[in-house]
Amino acid sequence: MAITGSFIFTIIGIVVVFLALIILFTFVPVALWISALAAGVKVSIFTLIGMRLRRVIPSRIVNPLIKAHKAGLPVTINQLESHYLAGGNVDRVVNALIAAHRANISLTFERCAAIDLAGRDVLEAVQMSVNPKVIETPFIAGVAMNGIEVKAKARITVRANIERLVGGAGEETIVARVGEGIVSTIGSSTSHTEVLENPDSISQTVLSKGLDSGTAFEILSIDIADVDVGKNIGAELQIEQAQADKNIAQAKAEERRAMAVASEQEMIAKVQEMKAKVVEAEAEVPMAMAEALRTGNIGIMDYMNYKNIQADTGMRDSIGKMNQQHDGGSSTES
Repeated sequence: MAITGSFIFTIIGIVVVFLALIILFTFVPVALWISALAAGVKVSIFTLIGMRLRRVIPSRIVNPLIKAHKAGLPVTINQLESHYLAGGNVDRVVNALIAAHRANISLTFERCAAIDLAGRDVLEAVQMSVNPKVIETPFIAGVAMNGIEVKAKARITVRANIERLVGGAGEETIVARVGEGIVSTIGSSTSHTEVLENPDSISQTVLSKGLDSGTAFEILSIDIADVDVGKNIGAELQIEQAQADKNIAQAKAEERRAMAVASEQEMIAKVQEMKAKVVEAEAEVPMAMAEALRTGNIGIMDYMNYKNIQADTGMRDSIGKMNQQHDGGSSTES
């Protein structure tokens, strides 16, 4: 029984030691520590444990540190860890420092870390400083003084300016400024043929304006890739102006016609009103004569004379109408 009990305790001790080793090697990156020592980077095991406690992944710090040490860069583990805790990309910063060191570009760790924390790809910026980038603009339209539209497409060769990466404007600003310069240059040309004959005048004028000021880039050259003739904007504007003038004239004529119709209707209304008054007055004549007969203001002979005058007037009117008809028929026959 004693032998059996000691054997069990031995097995339990071995299991406990084995579990302790597993926990130790899981929590403490011993393999990473050995790799650092083999690369000549002095990192204490307690520093790695401290990274675990600060919730820093040790491999994200030690591997870039080994890479920087092999490249001969004076980077400390505290710098890398502080940049990691600030939310930066340690591996990309170290790669950018190595690329800048190989290209003989002056770039400190502080500036590189600031560029990375600003949200820019610092490694791409360093690569662009060595190998300039070509930005192609879309077709930009401008109108010459003779009214002809000219479309131009430009290729802008830029190099990253590391000193202005923090706070400098991006590619969109470069494209917008070049587009503005192209429109201004085309607009100041007397004729579109001048632009077609000398497209390099656009690039020379635009390049002389210093469009890269305040940006994160340095413009090396601006080349006009394509020039095309568009619409006759001047003629279209004249046509639109003529159509607008025509519409205005038609509106004014319609206004005058409406006023004339209104005046005519008003005159007709007045004539009808006068006719109505005449009819009303004529209707009152028999009543007035009857009243005059009753009161003795006129006699029967006066009334008979009035009727004879009416009959005589009616007969004359009839004879006049017959003569007019006869004269009209005679002129038609002749």
